[in-house]
Amino acid sequence: MKKFLGYILSPFAIIAFFLALLIFHPIQWLCFRFFGYTAHKRAVDLLNLCLLSTAYIVGNSVTFINKQNLPTDRPIIFLANHQSLFDIPPLIWYLRKYHAKFISKVELTKGIPSISYNLKHGGGANIDRKDSRQSIAEIVKLANRMKENNWSAVIFPEGTRSKNGEVKAFQVGGIATILKKCPNALLVPIAIKDSWKMIRYGLYPLNTFTPMTWEVLAPIEPGQTPYEDLVLEAENKIRAALA
Repeated sequence: MKKFLGYILSPFAIIAFFLALLIFHPIQWLCFRFFGYTAHKRAVDLLNLCLLSTAYIVGNSVTFINKQNLPTDRPIIFLANHQSLFDIPPLIWYLRKYHAKFISKVELTKGIPSISYNLKHGGGANIDRKDSRQSIAEIVKLANRMKENNWSAVIFPEGTRSKNGEVKAFQVGGIATILKKCPNALLVPIAIKDSWKMIRYGLYPLNTFTPMTWEVLAPIEPGQTPYEDLVLEAENKIRAALA
C-alpha cells in the first residue's frame, strides 16, 4: 500500500524538490554576489528547510534530536552514518548555527541547480576521488577555514551510502587530516535512522509514511587519543544508537 501511494504522491514531492532548487539558485547568486557569505548561508539554510519539507508531501516525517549542549566557539567534526541523499538537508538546516560544511565529490560542482553553486561557494571541500593529492589539499583548506572561523564539518566516514541501513566500517583518513590542523575540534556522532527507506524503491516511487530520525549523540573530546580509536568510538556510538 505504501508503495502504491508512492506512485501517486512522489511526483508532487519530486516537483517541489526540484522547484526549490531552481528558485534558490538565482537567490544564492544574488546573495553571494552582492551581500557575501552570511546572506548566502541564510539562503542555503532556507533552501534546505524547503528540501527537507518535501518529505512530508509523501507522508514521511523528519525528527531531529539534539540534547547536547554543543559549543559554537570551536570547530566541530560531525560524523554520521550515510543512508541516502536525503540525509543532507536536515543536517544543514538543524546544524545551521555551527556552519557545518561538507566534503563532496567534485563531480557535484557542475550541472545541479543550487547544489553545485553552494558546493563551489559555500566553503566546503570538493574532492577528486581519483586524485589523492588534490583530495588531501582540499580537506586541508577546509580544516584551515574551520580553524579560522570556528566552522564545523559533516563527514560520512563510511565513504558511500548504505542501501539497507546497515552501518559500514568507518574510514579515518579525512577525519585525521582535519584533526591534524584542528586538534581542538570536537567530534560529535550523529545517528541517522531509516532515511534509506524513503528511497528503498529508488527515486520513483518514493516510499511513503516513513518516520526518519537524526539524533546527535554525546560528543567525544579528541585529547591525545589515536585517530583510529576516536573514529571507532564514534562508529560504536552510532551502532548502539541504531540497535
